[in-house]
Amino acid sequence: MENRNYLKKVIIDKVNGDDIAEVEDITIEESRLNIFLNGEKAISMMCIPIDQKAHAIGFLMSENVISSIDDVDDITISEDGLRVDIKAAVDEDSLTNLYKEKTLVSGCGGGVTGNIAGQVQIPFNQTKFVISPEVISSEIKQFYQDSELYMLTGCVHKAMLYLEDGSTVTAEDIGRHNAIDKVVGKCKLKGLDTTKSVLFVSGRLSSEMVVKAVMHKVPIVVSRTAPTHLGVTTAHKHGLTLIGFARGKKMNIYTHSGRVIG
Repeated sequence: MENRNYLKKVIIDKVNGDDIAEVEDITIEESRLNIFLNGEKAISMMCIPIDQKAHAIGFLMSENVISSIDDVDDITISEDGLRVDIKAAVDEDSLTNLYKEKTLVSGCGGGVTGNIAGQVQIPFNQTKFVISPEVISSEIKQFYQDSELYMLTGCVHKAMLYLEDGSTVTAEDIGRHNAIDKVVGKCKLKGLDTTKSVLFVSGRLSSEMVVKAVMHKVPIVVSRTAPTHLGVTTAHKHGLTLIGFARGKKMNIYTHSGRVIG
């Protein structure tokens, strides 16, 4: 990592049975990122101040405020890294809906979305993209091994997109939803195709996590933990393959299992 200003050292009392020792520990800083769209403040969100451009793009595209990366004319970030300015063509109805129907989601970090109630209509995902159980098992193992921020702080969630060519893109943040926005934003900024990919996420598969995958036409989502009932019904409705409890060679496929073939 090039810049670690968001890592802060603290002194703690570490208890181990009857022993107490004063030691140095590492915590992660929460910062308020302000996103401005065409000169007007769109939203603020608490996050780790890394991958800010990708975070802003991923979030606005998740909410259908920006329909395509081709609609973005310019992205700049302030010197302190806490403000992103975007000039882009926007969907005014989606922007209005974000403010009007804003819902505090269950993802940690207090994220918001305007899409849970289904105001944005997305076609049923009919992609023929498939993946083997062996690849899922291999990638979920690697997913949890390669997390430097988690190893340092124990305080972040991670998202990874496994692309059709076998390459991966990853992102981490204090919020599960933020991590997804960041990893998708990274792909969009690089012109990578997310319609033939697998999204690996840490934490539960609640509805807003599934909605983000639906919005970006990601066909398969995998987690080591459980989905909620609304997460399952949302995935079923939109043609998304939802996989939970992926551990070792075991996994539960909740919806559209035809994309997982041996």
